[in-house]
Amino acid sequence: MSSLAHPGGNITGFAMSEFGLGTKQLDLLKKLAPNLERVAILFDPELARAPSKTASGYPWLRRGVWSEIEAAAPSLALKALTVPVRNAEEIERAMSALAREPDAGLLLVTAPATSLINPEEIAMPALRHRLPAMYPFRFYVESGGLASYGPDDVDLARRAASYVDRILRGEKPRDLPVQLPTKFELVLNLKTAKAMGLDVPAQVLALADEVIE
Repeated sequence: MSSLAHPGGNITGFAMSEFGLGTKQLDLLKKLAPNLERVAILFDPELARAPSKTASGYPWLRRGVWSEIEAAAPSLALKALTVPVRNAEEIERAMSALAREPDAGLLLVTAPATSLINPEEIAMPALRHRLPAMYPFRFYVESGGLASYGPDDVDLARRAASYVDRILRGEKPRDLPVQLPTKFELVLNLKTAKAMGLDVPAQVLALADEVIE
């Protein structure tokens, strides 16, 4: 792919991430759990090794988000750690190790393939180990996760429908720019917050698009 504006070949679409998203997620997580000192960035190493020019998920964009988080962490008095996880066993092992020291949390920038199918494999261990966590999609919060901040997938689906229509009418995918998300949503699970002993600040509650009680 040549660029987002001019993808070339037979590629176009809508990315599920953008630069600046990871920094916002980290800031919200710190507001939810002000005592945090360490944050583990969980990621799927298989996705991370995907070719940089593939259209599937735009790995080069995801790696940029990770770098952003690592750069922003010191300004929030946080140390960022990258932790590869491939399956439920590795997720459990990583969280057990992280929980051995106090004031730790985690940030899931992108969903490992396993957790896309079973979000509880991340949300439930995080709750059990009392690890405040920020997720990229609402279904983690619906499965017991603390909070999610990410693209509104309903909005993305609506926008994608217009591309389907244009391509069916004869336009070439290579002539349609790859678009980044423009609408984001914050979802909070107050039941999980209470179980972790967290008091959600009023300023964060005011920003929430949905609150699960």
